Amino acid sequence: MPYYIGDSMKPVLFFSASAALCFTAAASYAAAPPFETIAPIAYMKDLSSGAVLYAKDADRRMPPASMAKMMTVYVAFDLIKKGQLKLDQPITVQPETWKKWHGPSAGSTMFLSPNEQVSAGNLLHGIVTLSGNDACVVLSEGIAGTEQAFVALMNEKAQKIGLTNSHFGTANGWPDGGATYVTAHDLETLAEATIRDFPDLYRQFYGQREFTWGKTMGSGKDITQSNRDPLLGVIDGADGLKTGHTDEAGYGFTGSAEQRGRRLVMVMAGLPSNAARREQSIAFMNWGFRAWKSKPVVRKGVRVQTAEVQGGSSSTVGLVAPRDLAVTLPITASDQMKVKVVYQGPIKAPIAQGQHIADLVVLTSDTPPQVTPLVAEKTVEKAGFFGRIGEGIRWLLGRL
Repeated sequence: MPYYIGDSMKPVLFFSASAALCFTAAASYAAAPPFETIAPIAYMKDLSSGAVLYAKDADRRMPPASMAKMMTVYVAFDLIKKGQLKLDQPITVQPETWKKWHGPSAGSTMFLSPNEQVSAGNLLHGIVTLSGNDACVVLSEGIAGTEQAFVALMNEKAQKIGLTNSHFGTANGWPDGGATYVTAHDLETLAEATIRDFPDLYRQFYGQREFTWGKTMGSGKDITQSNRDPLLGVIDGADGLKTGHTDEAGYGFTGSAEQRGRRLVMVMAGLPSNAARREQSIAFMNWGFRAWKSKPVVRKGVRVQTAEVQGGSSSTVGLVAPRDLAVTLPITASDQMKVKVVYQGPIKAPIAQGQHIADLVVLTSDTPPQVTPLVAEKTVEKAGFFGRIGEGIRWLLGRL
């Protein structure tokens, strides 16, 4: 029978599955809203639905330049969340590090001083807002002892969060003969993980318009530098993430903005100038919000279906939306859709409340399938001795 969800009174059909759902490559979809860019690499994803709105050579390996600093920040945020790094923890600027990352040839700088003690929090502002190469290396040394040891943490964490086609050789993305490379797809994954895993730290550090640190020579005046993010103050809801530029990489940007519950993440790379990066990034994000619409599917906490549980204290578990779920459609598309619940079943106990154990697959005539997670409504412990006997009896009776 059809289920009715949220405010919509249109029937949405659900099917459970014991194996992953497969879609044929021959499926025909309406044309996506057109967008043209001079960027050789571009990618955009709508986090509210999981829909990829645009992909242009998104899996091509490329040097990230300062966009690599997003990985440094992710590692630091993770340590802060675990209590292994404090925002007010002082870190000393080693004279040899200052010497290497001081002056015009060292690129973007926070204007640190040798032997200066700087808190981890201020170094993070220096990395995120000022793109300080010096701040990146000082923070990495303060955390892991050496930049090389910190880079090992970066690569370990990158693999864990799904950066399958990236490798880091430095903490700040400085050209290193090709040892450091990423893809636009992986940069979006990193941005999404940062926003999802550390929402409070993301709001605290990303999206700041400017930051003041260091003194001018001679007059000793404070040095205030502006964030290079081309969307801040231009696109409503823009709040991060990171620009990058080297002669090898060109001008790139990984950005995000949220409007009316829709959060988009975009990546552009290989642009010829700062002006082109600004113009193309603004046009890209505007297209994402204006040419597409969001259609609510399931409200947060609503039980969509139940799944069978194997070896658990309960034989079933509810599948609920961990957040408000939506589908992204071209602005002119029909709102008609079908939805399927997909999971590998029966699901083995133990199951933690909030654990991702199924997916909601939304099918429309205008877009490829859009997949969003469903989580366990409650904790299901492993069954005790008698529970396992009861489950065996039920299985045998079902076979008769």
